[in-house]
Amino acid sequence: MKKEPFIIERVFNASIERVWQAITRKDQMKKWYFDIASFRPEVGFEFQFKGGNEDRTYVHLCKVTEVVEGRKIQYSWVYDGLPGYSVVTWELSQEDGKTRVKLTHEGIETFPADNPDFDKKNFMEGWTHLIDKSLKDFLERTSVETHS
Repeated sequence: MKKEPFIIERVFNASIERVWQAITRKDQMKKWYFDIASFRPEVGFEFQFKGGNEDRTYVHLCKVTEVVEGRKIQYSWVYDGLPGYSVVTWELSQEDGKTRVKLTHEGIETFPADNPDFDKKNFMEGWTHLIDKSLKDFLERTSVETHS
């Protein structure tokens, strides 16, 4: 498999501070991302969550590796008991009063190639749904709630 990362970029009608909170506060992450028991945007902080499909659930083990407050957070992304190592990076930038989100997931090809759950297209579909539907809906819904 090629060593090309999955990258998705979108612009949201929300402040950079609002998007930062959505991707770094566990109470907000639970509403659109994954149910993470504990999370802090601090280098070295380790967290885990469960995810998968109807047939199989995987424990994701992650460790924050880089933080630029309000602009960038990066963490490792591995699966408990399985080979492979990947890195997820969220980068935020302001664009005409809106926020550009660039998500990069590198190292997907290091996961077991014989397991169809780790096919790159599944990561593409999952991240696209999370960004285009879940995060977008969450930001739009909470923007309305905070302004009403």
